Amino acid sequence: MLTIIIGFFLLVFHPFYVSITSIDFNEKAKTMEVSCRIFYDDLEEAIRAEYKTKIDLIHPADRRRTDSLLADYFVKQLKLGVNGTSKTLSFLGYEIEDDVAWCYLEASNVAGVQRITIDNRILFDQFPKQSNILHVTAYGKRKSAKLDNPMRRAVFVW
Repeated sequence: MLTIIIGFFLLVFHPFYVSITSIDFNEKAKTMEVSCRIFYDDLEEAIRAEYKTKIDLIHPADRRRTDSLLADYFVKQLKLGVNGTSKTLSFLGYEIEDDVAWCYLEASNVAGVQRITIDNRILFDQFPKQSNILHVTAYGKRKSAKLDNPMRRAVFVW
């Protein structure tokens, strides 16, 4: 019981800020498949601050506009390089699950992977204690890194 009380106290008085980004190389499709798991209220706050507009991810008034804002935000905040070449990420969409937004992106025309460079600044401007966890998978091997604000870059080599 004491553990539950302490855990509740920490969540209420010491909130944590974390996102999880998974990047998978799909060798057959020659794509990098990206999914970002972010607390939706934190993402809404980031969009409001960046674009000076209100956004509601659960009940968007205009889904096309919401998708456009998210696409622009992710293009600015998440950069992907493969084998020394910058890759353009295309925003595919998002869905809400409980208190989390799952955002999906993709980079095409990826013939092979030897080195992946990720620059992840998601939510860094809003939350000084933001951490972004990365999981990258290629050729059946998964590698991970944790980026604590302001550290924003990780390199993975196969």
